[in-house]
Amino acid sequence: MKTYNHLFEEITSFENLLAAARRAERGKRQQCSVGRFRTNIEAEVLQLQRELRDQTYTPGGYREKIITRPKQRLISAAPFRDRVVHHALCGVVMPLFERRMIFDLYSNRPGKGTHAAIRRCQEFCREHQYVLKCDVRKFFPSMDHAVLKATLRRTLRCRPTLALLGRIIDGSNRQEPVCNVYPGDDLATAAGRRVGLPIGNLTSQWFGCVYLDRFDHWVQEELGCPGYVRYVDDFLLFGDAKAQLAEWRLAIGTKLAESRLRLNERKSRAFPTAQGVTYLGQRIWRGRRRLCRQNVSDARRRLCWHTRQYQCGRLSREALLTRWNSWRGHAEQADTGALVERIRKELREILGATGN
Repeated sequence: MKTYNHLFEEITSFENLLAAARRAERGKRQQCSVGRFRTNIEAEVLQLQRELRDQTYTPGGYREKIITRPKQRLISAAPFRDRVVHHALCGVVMPLFERRMIFDLYSNRPGKGTHAAIRRCQEFCREHQYVLKCDVRKFFPSMDHAVLKATLRRTLRCRPTLALLGRIIDGSNRQEPVCNVYPGDDLATAAGRRVGLPIGNLTSQWFGCVYLDRFDHWVQEELGCPGYVRYVDDFLLFGDAKAQLAEWRLAIGTKLAESRLRLNERKSRAFPTAQGVTYLGQRIWRGRRRLCRQNVSDARRRLCWHTRQYQCGRLSREALLTRWNSWRGHAEQADTGALVERIRKELREILGATGN
């Protein structure tokens, strides 16, 4: 396996850090911390560069909030200057891991995303009779720091880069508790291991790809699965024999335990593809796709809130249309022509005949 060295100079170069700051501020320029950084951006970048090269950089504390939809999660936001470092790291290091990842990994990769994963799922539904739908139990809170660092060391040899990655991993805030006792552990060993990465970091999304990279190759190359799609911790295995999928499910549970992860037993099951597969917010059949009911309900609720803000003068017409067009672009990836037209008519009544 090829390894990479001498990356730190490129990561901490002024040009790379400045470009990272530009990427990190996209869509967030109204935030106070972003505004303060942008006001004196060159001095801020130079200060960040000095701290990184002097090995005095320390990640700051996280802002936390709990969301309840679609399920309860702790979302963590790093300080803006830390997000600049995350972008600078990922811009240099991610492509090195990208080269060896499987084609059908769709999370946090250039040119791929939820819609590409859904289309690939539909292709496999047409080709195979059965699907095994799997989910890792509490994926981000369960990710083991020692396992992740060992995974990174298999590709990276640059010590300053590994040290920086280690500081980001070690700087993770406390996540929800998980059961992390595995065969061979004693209670003291299990209690002493650091686990959990913050949901919301760019680095955490990327670590999620890297953490299960060897698992992805194992599914395709050792299990010989003819159809496999993964998005973060949700993955599908396709085949033509339900009994084989049941065997694979047992093997997957054992394989995930090697990375100190657990299969979500309640959400992992095999069934015919003709029944339709619920995946990434859509219900997918061989010849059609529909948005999940919860997805539509949430979208309607957000649109109602935005229209109230518009009517009260707190949201501009252009901002309201931007939000509507964003959701419409997502919805039209499925077979939702009638739904989109119905909501468009409701919106036109609010905005007048010029609303689109």
